[in-house]
Amino acid sequence: MFQGIWINKEDGHYSAQLRGINKEQLPEGDVTVRVAYSTLNYKDALAITGASPVVRQFPMVPGIDFAGVVETSSHPDYKPGDSVVLNGWGVGEKHWGGLAEFARVKGDWLVPLQSPFTLRQAMGIGTAGYTAMLCVLALERQGLTPASGPVVVTGAAGGVGSVAVAVLAKLGYEVSAVTGRPEQAEYLHKLGARHIVERSTLSAPGKPLAKEQWAGAVDVAGGHVLANVCAAMRYRGVVTACGLASGMDFPATVAPFILRGVTLVGVDSVMAPRPERLQAWKRLASDLDLGLLESLTQEVPLADVLKLAPQMLAGQVRGRVTVAVRG
Repeated sequence: MFQGIWINKEDGHYSAQLRGINKEQLPEGDVTVRVAYSTLNYKDALAITGASPVVRQFPMVPGIDFAGVVETSSHPDYKPGDSVVLNGWGVGEKHWGGLAEFARVKGDWLVPLQSPFTLRQAMGIGTAGYTAMLCVLALERQGLTPASGPVVVTGAAGGVGSVAVAVLAKLGYEVSAVTGRPEQAEYLHKLGARHIVERSTLSAPGKPLAKEQWAGAVDVAGGHVLANVCAAMRYRGVVTACGLASGMDFPATVAPFILRGVTLVGVDSVMAPRPERLQAWKRLASDLDLGLLESLTQEVPLADVLKLAPQMLAGQVRGRVTVAVRG
């Protein structure tokens, strides 16, 4: 038996609890991992609370990422004792995830732990930080450089936003951080943000075109926030969209795209090809200040995940939440 978060739905009743799980219940897979750390992401919070139909089958162990050590493997790339990381692939939604002491998955979903990261640091970054790096890489593929002009990051005090601010600032960009929590200004300045933008200035319906402000953007919000960011991009600016914290809709016009040549790039971290994953982790190793990583990460035990999930949905959690799965 081992401990894990268990989500179930019976007779229309949705529940999430910390309980013992029999190892024989682990799903199919060619690699079994003893999980050391996982994280609490926005998607995990949705799954645990049942606020959105994230979970596709029941029962389910949530946790869209984890870092740990291989216990058994029939996959040619991994052997017992290897340190590995998993992000996405539907884990925690369609396949049991990382918020438990053991996980069994397909070896093709794993990547080796990248030097110089420890297992704990890898989950300090987690799917949120890995997604942020995918956004930065997407901006670069579109030709964006610090010389192109200032950039903006929405949801800047959250997991993706915090890492995006820190990485972009270290790369030399002038970063504006959008947040609905003005009390986090000092934290965001410490990460490297030059300017703080009040979220309310972007969260209401806006004009098809606004004053040109930014050359690049990382958006985790969607909704009116994304529409207003697009409207305020400079000529041939680039926007990466990777989240829907403010809504799944996109109440915009084509004006920014046909009059200013703005590019909107969708960034998906769940099914990203392995070469992109490895590139993102290698870039994080060079472009993320590990000293700052500590300041944007809080560590909690597995038992605290259930109470933190609704707080995250309410916007009351700052930065990254690392879950120490094995105490």
